[in-house]
Amino acid sequence: MRTTEDVARDYRAAFLRYLPRRDEAALHSGYELGRLAVVDQVSVLELVEVHHQVLIEVLHEIEPGDLQAVASAASEFLIEVLAPYDMSHRRLQQPGRPPAPNAP
Repeated sequence: MRTTEDVARDYRAAFLRYLPRRDEAALHSGYELGRLAVVDQVSVLELVEVHHQVLIEVLHEIEPGDLQAVASAASEFLIEVLAPYDMSHRRLQQPGRPPAPNAP
């Protein structure tokens, strides 16, 4: 099982690959990162905290004129990373599916 530090390292690398080109292959690495995070039971809150930390690091190194492009790229990347969480959540919400063991 991967640690939060592992996730942060991988997130940073994947986001920095995505940022300059914003291509589909680099974006897909974000999706895969999210999928692995689901498997490793990394919480959504932990993942969003990692995103925030990486984004702050990037913002300290960019030119002010690049702010809008970086903010847009960060949003696109985070949405892709969170897509596996959304799919898992929707799967659990399907009609006819038994409630989770701890559900009220």
